[in-house]
Amino acid sequence: MGGEPGIRRFTQRFYALMETLPEAAACRAVHPPNLANAEQRLFEYLSGWLGGPSLYIARHGRPMLRRRHLHAPIGAEEVRGWLTCFHRAWEEQIMDTELGNEVLPQIEKLAHHMQNCG
Repeated sequence: MGGEPGIRRFTQRFYALMETLPEAAACRAVHPPNLANAEQRLFEYLSGWLGGPSLYIARHGRPMLRRRHLHAPIGAEEVRGWLTCFHRAWEEQIMDTELGNEVLPQIEKLAHHMQNCG
């Protein structure tokens, strides 16, 4: 993904899309007004998940993502919006098709695992 700068560009674009895409409105609505903290946490998580420094674990402990998101109602519409942002940011920022073939199915599985209602 281009190391730390590439992951940073990706997460910035991901959250910019969440702010602007109508199809991501339900997903955006379950986030706080300021997305800076969410963006930083996604950056930290992806850093370690993709084989770089385990920034998320060092700062927040084990991810336990579903548990950490139980306070937010995440239904099918929120999952679709999140995945739309992820896929669009990926298409714009990551030019490695082989990496996409490995990463995107896992991300899709993770996103659907986060659904906790509806």
